[in-house]
Amino acid sequence: MKKSLLVFPGQGSQVVGMGKTVYDQFSIARQIFEEVGDVLNVPLKKIILEGPQDQLNLTENTQPALMCVSAAFLKVMESEFGFNVSDHTYVAGHSLGEYTALYAAGVINLAQAAQLLKKRGQAMQEAVPVGRGKMIAVLGLTMEEAESVVAIVQHELPNKVCALANDNSPGQYVLSGHAQAIDLAMQVAKDKGAKRCLPLPVSAPFHSPLMEPAALTMQEAIKSEDFANPTVPVLCNVTARSESNPEQLKKNLIDQVCGRVRWTETVQFAAADGIERSIEIGAGKVLTGLIRRIEPEIETESINDMETLVGFFNKKIEE
Repeated sequence: MKKSLLVFPGQGSQVVGMGKTVYDQFSIARQIFEEVGDVLNVPLKKIILEGPQDQLNLTENTQPALMCVSAAFLKVMESEFGFNVSDHTYVAGHSLGEYTALYAAGVINLAQAAQLLKKRGQAMQEAVPVGRGKMIAVLGLTMEEAESVVAIVQHELPNKVCALANDNSPGQYVLSGHAQAIDLAMQVAKDKGAKRCLPLPVSAPFHSPLMEPAALTMQEAIKSEDFANPTVPVLCNVTARSESNPEQLKKNLIDQVCGRVRWTETVQFAAADGIERSIEIGAGKVLTGLIRRIEPEIETESINDMETLVGFFNKKIEE
């Protein structure tokens, strides 16, 4: 059997109607949607399936919603098709997706994942007033060039924050910080030859030192939770390494709020350990695209609707 990595999407993959096909088809999926909504006391099912998009895009809704959809697919895969997470080598998720990965590996249950993500979304939103912070995707620079953009901005505006928030794939980086600093970073990046600089439709400067109040909130929330040993090791965003110790998994989640999402290094770590296949479970296929760019040798699959779900298991039968 091929060594494989299960991955779970983060913010930016959300779209109204995600998961509708499995929701309509399987009662176990409907149970997941209902349970997450009940735990949070929010009409999350309606927001996910009917929108409006701006309601779904609110960080405190987006984070549990994306986890909910991934969890629904995963439960259907397990109960209807005999899928077993522990047959795989690692789990990983992008930013909030790390909580989904912990759920998949049995570290936390569905209610814990939903409550922690809602709290995380609220805390991140409240950490910086709307309009004070910004994030941009910078395309076409090397890591060294992206880091030099940050250094130049910090030199020019020493009282403002500019941080490298996401290393998504070679040539795709996300900068986060004060709006004024990120506006300057956009200009500096273009001067350095960036192909494009795209403002991201987010409401706060995630994965930057400005999230420190949110990190403190999450530290309080996470330390009182029971984390079990994972059934498979988790590749963590802030270390880009494998982890199975529950206390260290907690620390990595806290550090992740302000820390960099080291996705390129995470995928490279997996490849160096012989991972041959990645399976993205949940909304969209953003991570599948990133993995193809980082390690083209890894065979990729994404399961995000009925067609891809059934196709995945039909292929397994043929194999």
